[in-house]
Amino acid sequence: MGIGAELKDSFGRKLTYLRVSVTDRCNYRCLYCMPPEGVKCIPHADILRYEEIKFLCGIFCEMGIEKFRFTGGEPLVRRGLVPFLKELHNELPQAKIALTTNASLLSDNAEALASSGISALNISLDTLNPERFKEITRIGTIDKVIEGIDAAVDAGIENIKINTVLIRGFNDKEIPAILKFAEERKIVLRLIEFMPLQDGIWHKNSFISGSEILSNMPCADGWREVKCSDKNRGPAQYYENDETGERIGIITAVSNHFCSRCNRLRLSALGNLRTCLFNPEETPLKDLVRNGDAEKLRAAIYDAVARKPRCWNDIRDGHIKMSGIGG
Repeated sequence: MGIGAELKDSFGRKLTYLRVSVTDRCNYRCLYCMPPEGVKCIPHADILRYEEIKFLCGIFCEMGIEKFRFTGGEPLVRRGLVPFLKELHNELPQAKIALTTNASLLSDNAEALASSGISALNISLDTLNPERFKEITRIGTIDKVIEGIDAAVDAGIENIKINTVLIRGFNDKEIPAILKFAEERKIVLRLIEFMPLQDGIWHKNSFISGSEILSNMPCADGWREVKCSDKNRGPAQYYENDETGERIGIITAVSNHFCSRCNRLRLSALGNLRTCLFNPEETPLKDLVRNGDAEKLRAAIYDAVARKPRCWNDIRDGHIKMSGIGG
């Protein structure tokens, strides 16, 4: 099977997007991602090596995957990530390569990232308030993140987005400030519904729906929906403000999920393929990669894709450890 092939699940959804966690390690301990003490780290020998990730990406590209997003944990804590991304881009120039980061290590990597060939950079930022930032990350400092964001903008990295998870009573009053912060840097803000991922943290009273988010936006009457083609449509619905010209995205992963048009797969740092974020079922690929058995690897991927759930609402046990899978 060559480039341009289609990878479809049993519901006819074409899968073109793979999120790859390169590490389970993170320099933060965010409230909705992991417990205060962190999680037990996977031994380095058990994590996919860069050459193994590259081999897998080549296989997935042949099967129809068009975009790879690299996540963690915090992906930039893994040594050699940026040179690896550049090497992957050189070998798979037809594929889009993106990165999601908390930006704390971005200032030292921005120039190299700008020349690596990445097509998009997503930055997780839930507050601009120093005290709230330390509270939600437990150990982070906002100044380093802002420095990293500004370095990325100055380096000329294109298609930068800020992802903000909104939590009632915590950061829901900060929307104007974060929107202004993004607009000043000509980057897009995406506001995300709080998902029930970490036991003891999520509560229905802390949840804010996408429709409420939009109604509470500054100049609420001026926002209009921007239509996107199916090919370019991701999880976010975008809006533009007729008065200010500002643009935002809203991701309604809970109240109005996008399962019917889901185009993504996830690969954990251990090399396990997950077809749905909330589905605990995983297909181990690492041994097949290390044995160099491309045919069995393709067969395992096809088999996993055939069992991709129709919707995460169909899955009862949704508790997961985000740090090892990637968001």
